[in-house]
Amino acid sequence: MPDIQTHKASAADVDFIVAANLAMAAETEDLGLNPETLDAGVRYMLAHPAEGQYLIATLDDKPVGTLMTTFEWSDWRNGRFWWIQSVFVLAPARRRGVYRAMHDAVRRLAARDKQACGIRLYVERENTVAQQTYQDIGMIETHYRLYEEEFS
Repeated sequence: MPDIQTHKASAADVDFIVAANLAMAAETEDLGLNPETLDAGVRYMLAHPAEGQYLIATLDDKPVGTLMTTFEWSDWRNGRFWWIQSVFVLAPARRRGVYRAMHDAVRRLAARDKQACGIRLYVERENTVAQQTYQDIGMIETHYRLYEEEFS
């Protein structure tokens, strides 16, 4: 098994997180993001940890993956879900346990949060490889569909 390490992101990781998000949006949604807006959004999250955080996965001391967690309060459970978002692993590092290492790190962090009631994420319908990965680590598909309304 490769030596995959994870850590909470810091300002030193901004360039990698921005590059990973630009690549992820292009690859999964054929979407071009505004790099300046994205950079500001990443810096905002790092400066406001109550809203969420980024994790970085490294392989041989080089960043190869990232994800962001945010929180959603559940009145039904009187607790909060940890949402995993913006997942990206560099292509050469895929299928080597990078996502699993990041997910395990999220589990450990959430386990220390007395208000945590679960972990959730969403995935593109066509991304069957990612869906299989999530099932393999014990996540289940819910009966919900995601809807949104974006403001320009």
